[in-house]
Amino acid sequence: MESEDGAPSPAAFRPAAPYAGSTLAATRPITNPSNLVTSLFPTNNGPAGPTPTGAEAGLIATAASYPMQAHPDHLMGPASLPKPASEDFDIFKYWGNLSPWYSVPSFGLDSSPLVPDGCRVTALHFLHRHGARYPTTSPDKSVGPAGLAGRLHDAVVAGKNWSASGELDFLNDWVWRLGADILTPFGREQMFKLGVDIRIKYGFLLNNFTESQTLPVFRTESQDRMRSSAENFALGFFGERAKEQYLASITVEAHGFNNTLSPYYTCPNSFNATKAYRQNPVLKVWIPKYLKDTLPRIQNMLEGFELTYADVFTMQTTCAYETVALGYSAFCGLFTQEEWEGFEYAWDIYFWYDSGWGSPTARGLGLGYVKELVARLTSTPITTHDSTTNSTLDDNPITFPLGNSLYVDATHETVVLNILTALNLSSFTTTGPPPGDHIPETRSFIASQVVPFGTNVQFQVLACDATPDPQIRIILNDGVVPLEGLGECPYQKDGMCPVDIFVAAEKQVLQETDWSWACKGDWTIPPGTEWNTTTGDCPPRPA
Repeated sequence: MESEDGAPSPAAFRPAAPYAGSTLAATRPITNPSNLVTSLFPTNNGPAGPTPTGAEAGLIATAASYPMQAHPDHLMGPASLPKPASEDFDIFKYWGNLSPWYSVPSFGLDSSPLVPDGCRVTALHFLHRHGARYPTTSPDKSVGPAGLAGRLHDAVVAGKNWSASGELDFLNDWVWRLGADILTPFGREQMFKLGVDIRIKYGFLLNNFTESQTLPVFRTESQDRMRSSAENFALGFFGERAKEQYLASITVEAHGFNNTLSPYYTCPNSFNATKAYRQNPVLKVWIPKYLKDTLPRIQNMLEGFELTYADVFTMQTTCAYETVALGYSAFCGLFTQEEWEGFEYAWDIYFWYDSGWGSPTARGLGLGYVKELVARLTSTPITTHDSTTNSTLDDNPITFPLGNSLYVDATHETVVLNILTALNLSSFTTTGPPPGDHIPETRSFIASQVVPFGTNVQFQVLACDATPDPQIRIILNDGVVPLEGLGECPYQKDGMCPVDIFVAAEKQVLQETDWSWACKGDWTIPPGTEWNTTTGDCPPRPA
């Protein structure tokens, strides 16, 4: 639209609808359906026909190339951004832990996840995060995407009319449609497809269970999204009769229960504001810096409601959450490529200092899982429970079997990062702690590559013709992780390290890490970046 003199006219402001910012929710499942007559819908009605099974797949060992995970199915990004983006810009890869997982081409090695020539996979230890979820519930109802929606609606109800225009015009009719905490439909699909993916790549490992006439044990936690993730993974891996083909170890995720897949509940210091949450001072510097020009630009599209830097950051967060829940979000098109790069870096800061190598409790939190991994790799029972391992479960060979060819564990992204830190994978630390005043030209840690929705870690155990010793390598989201520098692990072009050398390095980590001091000790550190760690350790216990 143009004025009479040919100049562009300012966008018209349209009053917000009375329902703007309100919550819209469907009630599922239906608790008492009126047409539920089970006798009319038998499940064993008629012959099934022939049901012969074929041989197990093994793409990881047989394929000429590896199938990489690229654009997520069923999700749509914005048609355009306020400024043209580069041709290779993919908005889905700039949402940090809210990104759908994608294949990382490399973590520094020019190697494929496919089995190296002359080797064969003898075991897989598979660790993965849950699928895409709705936002988590916050005790402060004014923060986060739901909090922003609530404050917008409260303003309308209180007669404090506001109105949006231009690219933000959609806000006048916007309502909050998301649930909380549980998986979204896309998140369920992610887990189902991940199960199919691992079955096609490693299905041959099930032959060992056929020979021993035992079932594999897959572990998860009691939280709804964790159970749902594990069940959908199993459904993809085994098919519709999944429950007959594996044993689900559902551990309690709550205070008072030792649990290596949710270790924070037995680590009081991980909730201590003087020791944890070290990302907050750095984010207080970074978020206003990268949104310096964004806040006034968005505010110019909104009259009657004053925005903060936190609100604009929340709008970017809402883009990610709405997209993985509803398939599309109008919020995504509000921001430039540079602003999305700033948003991604904010999550790098968050997870480095909160759960990774910059957190003083990270190694302690991941220690229990490392102990379990060592026990599995060496087929040796755990003898001392001095961290987050659960003696009731881990001392029972039925619930914690040793010598299996396949293990699957489902957990949270924070715990995956705790474990990677505790494993002492130093290649992620080469560029050091992320600063709060600029994005470094190179970054060894990028959150969307390490902790996205559905992030997954393949611990491949291999037997190779060229060496008598079994080998191990770690593959994170399809990127091979260098193990050089981990204890005596040498450089190897495919990222392999002899299992005995890897185990020796992890046993040293177990010996050197004081879980009780890290999680329950009365140590102090100054706030912000006055104190740093790149190993996930707290200050040492006084002599």
